[in-house]
Amino acid sequence: MRRVLLTGMLVAATLTFACSDPAANKPKATVAGAQPEASAAKPAAVETLVISPANSKIDFTASKVTRSHEGSFKQFTGKIELAANDIPASRVTIDIDTGSVETDTPDLTAHLKTPDFFDVARFPKATFTSTKIERDSSASANSYVVTGNFDLHGQSKSITFPATIEVTADNASMNAEFAINRRDFGIVYAGKADDLIRDSVVLKLTVKVPRQKH
Repeated sequence: MRRVLLTGMLVAATLTFACSDPAANKPKATVAGAQPEASAAKPAAVETLVISPANSKIDFTASKVTRSHEGSFKQFTGKIELAANDIPASRVTIDIDTGSVETDTPDLTAHLKTPDFFDVARFPKATFTSTKIERDSSASANSYVVTGNFDLHGQSKSITFPATIEVTADNASMNAEFAINRRDFGIVYAGKADDLIRDSVVLKLTVKVPRQKH
């Protein structure tokens, strides 16, 4: 009887202190094999807008059984090739410095740079290049579905995710929040036996690039 009570107490404690999964209510990115570069439609005439940490953010939320962690990448470059205000014909590329990762815990920040996770010594860059941007007719006017090749941790995969995209006379913006499975990119470190790391990671892209005045 005593053993049963102790077991019940341990289960109750685990449920009490367990962290809810931040990816549970987020859209899941569809992952497939990388698409050939030649398959991407390249607009003939474009307005090139520069993405930088001055106007954009790349954030993420990862979690384990006991808690979640907020993080971001502080150094990245990219561009939007805006095709005469035609969003589906436009293109987005982003290069991320994986060594610029920063989280809410210094020890975790250091650990993410090791071979257990990003292995920044071997893979100092992660890149995303869009291959297709389509309107989502089932949602609002600014809702789109973005597909592109994502190179991370030496793995190149095509990912598809929802995004809100808007182009005005002053700027072009893209906001997206979705979950990816880190194991799809060869990041398989499980964590401690009593504090396992969840596979899903929430990515949040906030891009708002000013346009040049003519």
